Amino acid sequence: MVNILVVDDSPTYQAMVGELLQRRGYACTYEERGDSALASAIKNQPDLILMDVIMPGVSGFQATRQLTKNPQTAHIPVIIISTKDQETDRVWGLRQGAREYLVKTVSEDVLIETIEKVLKG
Repeated sequence: MVNILVVDDSPTYQAMVGELLQRRGYACTYEERGDSALASAIKNQPDLILMDVIMPGVSGFQATRQLTKNPQTAHIPVIIISTKDQETDRVWGLRQGAREYLVKTVSEDVLIETIEKVLKG
């Protein structure tokens, strides 16, 4: 079973995305902060990470950079999902190592299609 780490400081968003993903057959783990995402990813080795940008402490951009530069987590693809919808945000997110950049609220079909595409490499 594919395990997805959802990193978002909103419990409501975590619950919504988690329910959607579990309904589609994915297992989920959750972190509320970017600074705890790295430790969780090292420990649990998820197959994919969904990363918010605006969080207390370490931003999703910073956490994505840390994850993609760390040899223990560099192989784990990151998809950023954020309310930041400017082209400069998307470009910056991809430059930090994210494989895709989606804007909230993304449709279920687009989210699943993007996850499947990224998992296939």
